[in-house]
Amino acid sequence: MSLKALRIAWRITALNFRAQMEYRAEFLLMIAIGAIWQVSVLVFATVLLARFTGMGGWDSSDVLLIPATRMLAHGLFVLLLGRMHGVGRQIQEGRIDIYLTRPMPVHRQIQLSFFPTNAIGDLTVAVGLMAGALSRSHLDWTAGRATYLVLAVLGGMLLEAALFTVVASASLRFPAAGYWGSWLEELLGTFGSYPLNVLPKAVGGFLTYGLPLAFVAYFPAAVLTGHGQDTGVPYWLAAGSPLLGLLAYLAARLLWRWSLGHYAGVNG
Repeated sequence: MSLKALRIAWRITALNFRAQMEYRAEFLLMIAIGAIWQVSVLVFATVLLARFTGMGGWDSSDVLLIPATRMLAHGLFVLLLGRMHGVGRQIQEGRIDIYLTRPMPVHRQIQLSFFPTNAIGDLTVAVGLMAGALSRSHLDWTAGRATYLVLAVLGGMLLEAALFTVVASASLRFPAAGYWGSWLEELLGTFGSYPLNVLPKAVGGFLTYGLPLAFVAYFPAAVLTGHGQDTGVPYWLAAGSPLLGLLAYLAARLLWRWSLGHYAGVNG
């Protein structure tokens, strides 16, 4: 993206944010909704720390790093790339056809279509949970380990974006496929906060090789906490989770570009 394109994107984002601020009560309500949406994760973290010493062979402080990483990656995804989640509806409403008549890339227009106020609530809770996880951690946070955590969060964000971009690409051909996004979000929220070794092997295998949710937070947390050899996959694969997120996102963007090139319009 050129410097001029970045300036345009920034100006549109600023205008979208100002538009949201025009209705202060709704603005604050959306932030609260974003935070409330994560209450189940906070309850899990509270119960884990208060009632259990660990889970699946992990100390409770190590387990807490999984939902903290997942939530921070998710919050950044919602803020920066999350509008792909609603592409199915935009296709059904015919808005993609309008985007195609404009000189700006369609993907960028989708991302700039509105400001996700609820992401502020998501990120507030996520940062608080990460701060709590780090304060309870017994790990020696060297520069290398801290850098890996940052890369893991960014990789998790990109992997989640890749999954929703694939769903959006499918929606260009089958508009009803947009509803798969709700199913995907439910899976992330349900299984993304636990060590997968507490689940049946078939479920863990599916969430690793079928729908690679394990690479968002579980594998990076395992590598950071010294459980990388016990994940059921080669250590190099678990440790490469951030890179996998980047590669998956690049591949998903190529799929999106190909799917958009074969898009025949909302009426086929």
